[in-house]
Amino acid sequence: MKNLNNLFDQLNWEKADNYPEGTFKKTLRDENGAKTILLKLPAGFNMEQHSHITTEQNLVLRGSFTYKGINYHEGSYQLFNAHEEHGPYYSKEGALVLVIWDPYKTSE
Repeated sequence: MKNLNNLFDQLNWEKADNYPEGTFKKTLRDENGAKTILLKLPAGFNMEQHSHITTEQNLVLRGSFTYKGINYHEGSYQLFNAHEEHGPYYSKEGALVLVIWDPYKTSE
């Protein structure tokens, strides 16, 4: 089995740059512009509105967060198109979120 990763172990976590203090990430894939990470949100997590140059997918694995007054709990999925504004986000108790960014496509 190629690149076996345990999503719930304590290995390979690092501080998540450009995220609020106390946020950690575990990179599962980072190749050819495609990226997949686990994002561990701390209790009290608060992130402002932002966008990305590629499509982003979020799947809540544990915990929950609030976005636009809606509580996204375990099993909740979101899809944001490239350049689509999303946030702010708030998590009272923290969360574990699988985040997937599509590769950036240049115009042909």
